[in-house]
Amino acid sequence: MSIKSDRWITRMAQEHDMISPFEAGQVRESDGRRLVSYGVSSYGYDVRCAPEFKVFTNVHSTIVDPKEFDDASFVDMNDDTCIIPPNSFALARTVEYFKIPRNVLTVCLGKSTYARCGIIVNVTPLEPEWEGHVTLEFSNTTPLPARIYANEGVAQMLFFESDEDCAVSYADRGGKYQGQTGVTVPRA
Repeated sequence: MSIKSDRWITRMAQEHDMISPFEAGQVRESDGRRLVSYGVSSYGYDVRCAPEFKVFTNVHSTIVDPKEFDDASFVDMNDDTCIIPPNSFALARTVEYFKIPRNVLTVCLGKSTYARCGIIVNVTPLEPEWEGHVTLEFSNTTPLPARIYANEGVAQMLFFESDEDCAVSYADRGGKYQGQTGVTVPRA
């Protein structure tokens, strides 16, 4: 298994629609405004989050249970920024839609710009033949409110290509998050 370069990522995006929309360069500015970078990097792809957020709230004092998650635990927001309360978290989704090839494993990591502010993106895999918008989780580990920006870089995807196809892919298993398009809460 090997990590893939910017040339491989660009080729796969163009020939196999692996990432859509796709940005072939590293975007750091728009209309004279500084951005947290997104697009192809040396050995990865920096994704953006869409302006759709689910911010966790404990107003209903429910128990957080991944097998019986209560959607009322979130407040929905649509905005260019999202303020995450202290010691809380928010869900968002990528702008980019992914179609992972059968012989590729993708790993999502947080960007250091956010990590240096105490905002952590959950490390998560995109399994072979998974497709959809990636639901991202942002944890605010600080005692202060924290801001994240829509349509700017928030996480990096690393791509690992195997010498052979996997025996059973995410699509073969009928994975519960296959084809997700919005911010998706836990499913049992």
